[in-house]
Amino acid sequence: MLELNDDLSDFARAILRGEEPSSRINTSYQNYSVAIAIEVYRNNYRGNLHDTLTGAYPVIEQFVGKDFFRLLTRQFIGQHLSRSGNLHHYGAEMAGFIAAFEPAQGLPYLPDVAALEWACHCAYFADDAATLDLGKLAQIPPDQYPDMILNIHPACYLVRSRYPISAIWHAHQPGASSDFKIDLDSGSSNALVSRKNDAVLVSELTEAEAAWLQSIQVGTKLEDATAATLTNYPDFDLQAVLLNLVAQNVLANFNLGAAP
Repeated sequence: MLELNDDLSDFARAILRGEEPSSRINTSYQNYSVAIAIEVYRNNYRGNLHDTLTGAYPVIEQFVGKDFFRLLTRQFIGQHLSRSGNLHHYGAEMAGFIAAFEPAQGLPYLPDVAALEWACHCAYFADDAATLDLGKLAQIPPDQYPDMILNIHPACYLVRSRYPISAIWHAHQPGASSDFKIDLDSGSSNALVSRKNDAVLVSELTEAEAAWLQSIQVGTKLEDATAATLTNYPDFDLQAVLLNLVAQNVLANFNLGAAP
């Protein structure tokens, strides 16, 4: 068994890193050499990862074009190995990679668009969870509200950017008008990613709403999160925010006291 593991490890390194294949590999092929056979496996490996990245980053591909995207993914694949048997986990480093990718330096908003796309990808494949039970919430005495800790649904993500990434994302969705104009200097974006009825949603939060949600995400009690938000944003409307987040299945449950 150990010898088999060694053979498989040698074979993987030959494919992924171009190392010399193990001498134990059978070389008695009549139609092609071992080098050609390994190159076939290597191309299949790269092709599968390219297709995976295409599925995770369709907006990026639309934005830069297929040829540039293939160059981008080839460089990414060369630097980032797949470390999971589940290809849905592959590609998490793309935003950071694009930020350092010299040919993409003229598109400074592209890393943030990639971060939003990865959040959408993760939201789609996130575990199911029950959404907030309003009936159960109604049974909580009002004097216990300050100690309430709201839990966020696992398919919920907040992506903040200095660029209008929500508008960019929506402009590149199926059915969107091809006649769109986006002002990259129009201000920051607080993109809320959620999932409802198996569909990924991207909406925009105000600065106050985003600040409050970030506090809630780290387990801050309702009273403390709200007080801190009101200090910086006196017009913050807690009731309106709660209704909006419940409608988007952002809130999963709640508990009282310390976070679980």
